[in-house]
This record gives sequence, C-alpha cells and structure tokens, in this order.
Amino acid sequence: MEYIKRAPRRSHSAELRSQVLAQCALAGASVASVAMAHGLNANLVRKWRNASTGAPSKSSALTRNTGEFVALSLTQHSAPTSPDEIRIELRRGATTMSIHWPTQGGAQCAAWLREWLR
Repeated sequence: MEYIKRAPRRSHSAELRSQVLAQCALAGASVASVAMAHGLNANLVRKWRNASTGAPSKSSALTRNTGEFVALSLTQHSAPTSPDEIRIELRRGATTMSIHWPTQGGAQCAAWLREWLR
C-alpha cells in the first residue's frame, strides 16, 4: 500500500489572528472579504471568531451527548383515520387543509397531488 504524503497544515501567529479578528469587528466588514485579503479561508476565520467569543462550533453542538432526558411536547391528533382512507393535511401559515381520499382511488390521489404540487 502506498501512502500519500500530505502537506503540513499552516500555522498562523496570534498577532495575525488578532489583526484579522479586529478587522472583522469593524463596521461594514465581511468575514469573507477580510479572509480573502489575508489569503485565508473564510471558514477558518469564522472558527477563530467562534473560539474568541466562546461560541460552540456546529460540530461540537451536534455531537454533544449529555445523556439528559429531553421532554418533547406532542400534539394531539384528531380521531384516527379509517384504514380505507388516505388523509393528507397541508399547512401554510395559519391555514390548514385536510383532504380525505378513498384508498381505492390511490392512483388518482397521487396524480392529483402531483399536479397540485407543480
């Protein structure tokens, strides 16, 4: 098996980091433009900003498992539908539309829904 040698990661001085973060804090400055001006990746600069403010990164927030119980609120559904019925509930803002279709007409229901979603 042949191994591919990767280039070593670049390291940046604390002085450069503080200079970049100071420029990002200026009014009207965008992280992307500051990063580009210094030849850096914008994601790296965002990572530096999060580290300086103590904000958790996305990856640490997604993989954190505290093992604590999390209570979820469940909504009460109306009466159960009949097994002989297709029920579709569409919501848009405060408007809710319920459609009941006989199971025997499943193909027609699928065609209607396809047309409606176009």
